[in-house]
Amino acid sequence: MLKTRARTTTRNTCGFCFLVFTLAGLAGCSSEPPAKQAAAPADKIHGKAEIHLNETTALDAALNAGGPSVYLVDGLNRYRLFFNKAFQVEAGKQYMAEGVYAQKAIDAIGDPDQGKNGYPLQSSCDRVVRMAWPGLAFDVTDSDTTSLRAKVKRYPARPVFLVTQIQPVTSAADSAKQKKETGAGEEEAPVVPVPADKQRALLIEGPTVLTAPLWERGGGTARCKVVIDEEGKIAELNSGSQLCETVPWSQFRYKPTVKSGHPVRVNTEIEVRFDPRK
Repeated sequence: MLKTRARTTTRNTCGFCFLVFTLAGLAGCSSEPPAKQAAAPADKIHGKAEIHLNETTALDAALNAGGPSVYLVDGLNRYRLFFNKAFQVEAGKQYMAEGVYAQKAIDAIGDPDQGKNGYPLQSSCDRVVRMAWPGLAFDVTDSDTTSLRAKVKRYPARPVFLVTQIQPVTSAADSAKQKKETGAGEEEAPVVPVPADKQRALLIEGPTVLTAPLWERGGGTARCKVVIDEEGKIAELNSGSQLCETVPWSQFRYKPTVKSGHPVRVNTEIEVRFDPRK
């Protein structure tokens, strides 16, 4: 009799547990799935293309669909472009590119180094590559990640841009539209060359002596080719030196240059000294 009761109790207990688990399962099935996180909007840059055949290395080619080194120059910004598939880019033409600005994405991910000093984590670079080019084979992603980290580590001051698509600016209307979207200026004044020593005498303010950055402690002197706009502010940087790319050009101001009674833009060279870091 006791055995019969025990069996009955066991069956009832099991049935109760089964009912509980079944109801829990149904409740889980009826709940809404978590909302899918929206993809981050693509970064957009606009500028004039530069191609440097002599700069291309095996490391560059591995992250650049086998093509040459390509830059887009937009004022003081000089973006190094990388592609996961070949694009036809001609030097001197204006382009609009979409993709992922690597250093900015690394900062957003929360790399402990925040992308500073050229030492981003391998995992951060891996996520950036996957953001720009999802669906690549594992070995290709690993190779691109290693190449990206090496590039950012060696050139921390140079913006690296992973391109998803790029198209030429084909008309004046397109150019105006692209400039509006990217914050570029209106029609520019004529550019005149001015020797470095003559331009130096027009300097109102700007740090021409700086402390060497952590990644180049020895310092040195950088001769930076720039364009100064009609208001005496630095508008374009045309130097490939990374030291030039670290100068806070927004702090420079010159007495405007006037020709035939009208302000003009100036093509010149500015010398900045970097004292060794102790």
